[in-house]
Amino acid sequence: MKKWVKWVFAALLAVIVFVYGFCFTVREGTTAVVSRFGEIRKVCLDAGLYFKLPSPFEKVVTFDARSQYMDSGYTETLTNDKKNIILQTYVIWHIEDPVKFYTSVTDASNAQNYLNALIANVKNGVMGSYELSALISTDLDSIKIADITAEMKRQIAEKALKDYGIEVEEVRIKRIALPDTNLQSVLEQMIADREKQVTKLLSEGKRDAAAIISEADAKAAELVANGKLEAAKIDAETEKKIAEIYGEAYDENAELFVYLKKLIALENSVSADTVIIMNAEDSAFDILSPDN
Repeated sequence: MKKWVKWVFAALLAVIVFVYGFCFTVREGTTAVVSRFGEIRKVCLDAGLYFKLPSPFEKVVTFDARSQYMDSGYTETLTNDKKNIILQTYVIWHIEDPVKFYTSVTDASNAQNYLNALIANVKNGVMGSYELSALISTDLDSIKIADITAEMKRQIAEKALKDYGIEVEEVRIKRIALPDTNLQSVLEQMIADREKQVTKLLSEGKRDAAAIISEADAKAAELVANGKLEAAKIDAETEKKIAEIYGEAYDENAELFVYLKKLIALENSVSADTVIIMNAEDSAFDILSPDN
């Protein structure tokens, strides 16, 4: 083998040893922590090529810096009114402080265990301040799920960032379930809430109906009173007109007026089947007398 070929192989071997021993790469979406005998020497946040001392002098640990999704699992918790519920939540998180994460958590598997324990503690504390109706109720005004999740996120995010270097982006309630022992009491509570709502609606309906009937009665009484008053005025005007007409007729021919009045009275008093026993001299029957 020629001498220059040996030198080429030696150079390639040196390059390989240098690359694998003294260089490392950080991919997009990851972060790396370089430690020397357990002491952190460098944190690499951006993707690229970096240098280090070969193992065992320096050690490189890489973490996934992207957002992570995690279910909290099915855990029972107790509400303020002593009701057991199964509250499953999920969180979205990412590594915000690689140094804190490396020193306190070490890896993603431990991170999930720590977060699960933290979520369980916060969940128990928050739900201890709320009754079951804040989660399950027929009255929409008493449901406080948004307030509950906001308070859980605040406490979890604060503790996770401080102790583990984890930024919690979101906390949400995924599922609400009830143990079998609590189903009956929840159903009874929902029935009671519904009956309360029905009673309220019936009471409001009766109140509104009474107001409408009262208003209608007042309006009807007003219309009747106005009608009677108007009718009385018309009757009075009519009587006045009749009296004027009678007066004018009497003035024109008093005897004819009296005679016609008696005829009208007599006509109104009898019919074809009427039998009358009378004194011919009595008015208005005196017009039947032969003298008239």
